[in-house]
Amino acid sequence: MRFHSRILCLVLLGSSGSHAFVPQHCLSSSKHPAFILPSALHASTLERLPDSAVKVTLEIPGSATKAAYEKVCNELSKTISIPGFRKGSKIPPQVLEQAMAAKGGRTALRAQAINELLAELIEPALKEEHGLEPIGQPKLEVPAEEIANDFEPGKDLHLNVQCDVWPEIEWKTVEGQEKPYLGLKGSYKRKPFDQAKFDKALNDLKERYASLEPIEDKNYELQMGDACVVNMEGYMATDAGEKGEKLPDAASGDRVEVILGEGRYMTGLVEGLVGAKVGDTKTVTVTFPTALRDKTLAGKKALFDVTVLEASKRSLPEVTDEFANEVRQGLTAEALKAELQKAVDSEDAKEYAPARNAALAKALAEVMDVAVPDTLVTNQAREKFAMMMTDMRNNGVADEEIKKQINPENFLKYKKIVKDDIVKDFKVSMATDEIARLEGIEVPDYQVEEQMESIKQEAAESQEEFDEGAIRSRVEATLQRQAVMDFLAEKADLQVDYVDGEEEFDEALMERLARESLKREEELAAKNLKNTESGESAPETTVEVPEAAAVSVIAEASADSPPTERDMDKMSLEDKAYYALLDAGALKNDS
Repeated sequence: MRFHSRILCLVLLGSSGSHAFVPQHCLSSSKHPAFILPSALHASTLERLPDSAVKVTLEIPGSATKAAYEKVCNELSKTISIPGFRKGSKIPPQVLEQAMAAKGGRTALRAQAINELLAELIEPALKEEHGLEPIGQPKLEVPAEEIANDFEPGKDLHLNVQCDVWPEIEWKTVEGQEKPYLGLKGSYKRKPFDQAKFDKALNDLKERYASLEPIEDKNYELQMGDACVVNMEGYMATDAGEKGEKLPDAASGDRVEVILGEGRYMTGLVEGLVGAKVGDTKTVTVTFPTALRDKTLAGKKALFDVTVLEASKRSLPEVTDEFANEVRQGLTAEALKAELQKAVDSEDAKEYAPARNAALAKALAEVMDVAVPDTLVTNQAREKFAMMMTDMRNNGVADEEIKKQINPENFLKYKKIVKDDIVKDFKVSMATDEIARLEGIEVPDYQVEEQMESIKQEAAESQEEFDEGAIRSRVEATLQRQAVMDFLAEKADLQVDYVDGEEEFDEALMERLARESLKREEELAAKNLKNTESGESAPETTVEVPEAAAVSVIAEASADSPPTERDMDKMSLEDKAYYALLDAGALKNDS
């Protein structure tokens, strides 16, 4: 209905110089008034095209074409100066057309009326009639300038329009799974689980629940693992290693519990008490930690008179269900170990989260399908292309050299190379958004604020511009995607291949790339020599582009030779982009 009412409003507004008697819902604060078609009129039909594009046929009644034409004429009358007419007065359409024809725009007014109709009708047609969200700019199958030749205000108009629309996800049926995105299968590589770190964490937990048994034997000599209660009195050590100035009371103490274990206290204290008996007083030489807050003591040596008052044997509990229940009610020994293993491995797992997510994304792509509009691919490629140009400038590449790289051919080559990655990433992004909606996965506000504060601080330190709105939306999207991936990982059946060390260096690949690079250099040198001998200079192509519009590709250029075949699957996105520009002749190869 809104599409229909828009043409009705166009009719009312086109025939009136004010908003008098115009229904309130027809008024709009936008640049163009709303156009709406009466419900009795045919509105639009739709045909699906590949890559989430559609063809919309608009059947526009004569009342609307007349109103659009009159609106364009009224607007022009307010600004144009024509002899015999006061500026701002209403000028007959035929006079306006004659004036425009004299300037070479014979059908300009009619073309503008067609564009007005398109701009106002295509969005409501897609949204309200067909439930689709348009992306990018709609395009007439026949240019408005050509249609204008046969356009007659007051007669019905038939427009065929193509437009990309926001795609929809189609989930596939997976046998045995109610939800296709659960139980994803895949594999990824990571370094082995750090068993030593786990053993230490488990032992530390057991230490917290150690039991003490007093030692009654006065001749018992303290051993590592025992506990004792001591009085301590400390002195700074002189250069000769003797007692010097007495330490503050805060550095000494009475009835201090000391557990004889490595790395617990100042270096030398535990070692000096091994072999001591209850009642013994030992003079122990220690070294204060260098990271001590009191810088007058940090890293210094001291002597302590330590008197052993009590001694106890310490026993660590076995990891049983009873012990686990003491740690937390209802916890079992198996569950305790699993939780501890997950906690210990969390830091290492973060390092390999990208590999895990890549495996999930690959599996996710197999259970869903979505057509990605070319508009989205182009926009994303432009953004990446611009970022690459910025990185090159930051790495010292001259502005003139960068300008030479910004041309249609280089961009199209770059787009072709990164398209698969963009499409893959977009599909995963759409899938994770949909899963977050279906599963109610939300990112806590405090996590977003923590990330924003960190980024804001980094921007302030580097004196970079900080677009809070744009950055916040990216932070929220990134955190939500990670939360979804964590959710999928918990429900997935992923095989983890544990590998020691880094992946092997592909020496053969690097050698092949070096040979290709040398061959290109030789061919370029031979070409330059030939030009020099013939008295010709190598042609140069300079593209003048505004610095702030690195992706506004308006120049024409051509490459001297086709790109060399390479194994793109083994390259990172940055390497793919680099070789795209290198093959286009936009980068100098200094290898």
